Amino acid sequence: MQTVVLKTFDDYFSANILLTRLQHEGIPCYLFDEHTVTVNPIFGAVIGGIKLVVSKGYEEAAKRLINRFEEEYQQQVLCPKCFQHKFNLVARQSPENIFTAILTWLFGNYAVAQKIYKCQNCGYETETLPSKESVYN
Repeated sequence: MQTVVLKTFDDYFSANILLTRLQHEGIPCYLFDEHTVTVNPIFGAVIGGIKLVVSKGYEEAAKRLINRFEEEYQQQVLCPKCFQHKFNLVARQSPENIFTAILTWLFGNYAVAQKIYKCQNCGYETETLPSKESVYN
C-alpha cells in the first residue's frame, strides 16, 4: 500500500486534532514520527516533524476535508482591527526572505521563508491567528 504525507506538524496537539477529525470522517490515517518529536523536540526539525500519513487512495478526500476544516476555522477568526474574517497565510515580505532566497539559489539548500497570517481587508499581520480573547480585549 502506497502512503502519502498530507501535512507535517511541530507539535502533537495539532497533529492529533487533525488526525482525529479525519478518522471521524472515515479517513484511515496515522501519525509518523510522533513519539520521536514529542519526546525529543530538538529532532523535530531534523526529521521533518510529525507527519500525517494516509494511503494514496484516500489522498484527495483527505485534502478536501483538510481544506474544509481550515476554511471553517478561518471563518471563526476575526481580525482585531477591522473585525473581518479574511485571513490568508502568506510569506512575509522582508529583507530576510530575499536573503533566504539568494542563499537557496546559491547553495541549493531548501530554506523556508517565514509565513504570517495577513488580513486581506486591512493588512493586519500576525504570526498566529488571533483568538476571540485577543479580539475583544
